[in-house]
Amino acid sequence: MTALRQWLERVRSARDAAGQSATVFIRDVGHGMLEVSHNTLALIGLLLVAGVVFTTGRADLSHAVETHVFGWLQQRHEARIEPAHLLALQLSERDAIARATATDPKDLTRQQAAVAHWISRRYRVAPEPISRLVKEAWHVGARAQIDPTLILAIMAIESSFNPFAQSSVGAQGLMQVMTKIHDDKYVAFGGNHAAFDPVTNLRVGVQVLKECIARAGSLEAGLRYYVGAANLPDDGGYASKVLAEQTHLRLVASGKSVPPTATLITVAPARAPEVVPVTVELPVTQEESGSAEQVALLH
Repeated sequence: MTALRQWLERVRSARDAAGQSATVFIRDVGHGMLEVSHNTLALIGLLLVAGVVFTTGRADLSHAVETHVFGWLQQRHEARIEPAHLLALQLSERDAIARATATDPKDLTRQQAAVAHWISRRYRVAPEPISRLVKEAWHVGARAQIDPTLILAIMAIESSFNPFAQSSVGAQGLMQVMTKIHDDKYVAFGGNHAAFDPVTNLRVGVQVLKECIARAGSLEAGLRYYVGAANLPDDGGYASKVLAEQTHLRLVASGKSVPPTATLITVAPARAPEVVPVTVELPVTQEESGSAEQVALLH
């Protein structure tokens, strides 16, 4: 029994010694890791401070670092956005409204609003862009001393209010201006591509119309010049169509009720057109010599 008791005591002593050794080892390792960590963090902090001091002293490096960091943050932000929202963000353009040719009909006078709504129903176009054109026709008509309903009637017959219309001979836009012939008039608007801007096309078309009326000496004869039929026996009923549509617009503007489906009263040509000399005698410059195509808009 004495020998067994002694063996057990030796076992306990060995176990206690092993436990103490393990505890000391773990403690020493922990202190070592903590010391290393402190030293590593201190080194990293020192490097960061040195980097900040260096980049602060170099404006170009500071800007490059800021740009890189901002780009990285932006990429991280975009990565979290849904694809549909990201596409909308990429395509967004808040200044696009400045390019829109549109006006709220409520901003028009009662007379102008009535005309705009009637045109909108008759030609199945949105009232907002038509309201802008009606307002412009009143503004330009007052300056050019041309009835705004005549301007709108020409647009109706020429293009049915399609700003991108083009004829087989190159007449373009709302008022079907021959862009290549009247390119000098587009210089003030930045070039020929302005022919497809509705407001610009209206303004240039009114200039051409004014010239045609002045050259021909009367409204109806001026319309024949405008359509390029000044030296033809008839204009295919063009002037009658324009004047009939103007009559409708005048009635609407005066408060009368006109059905949007009202029929135009036109005059059919009596015979096939043939070229005849122009009977209107007006001074003609060398540039204006030739056919009326150089003045009018042609179809």
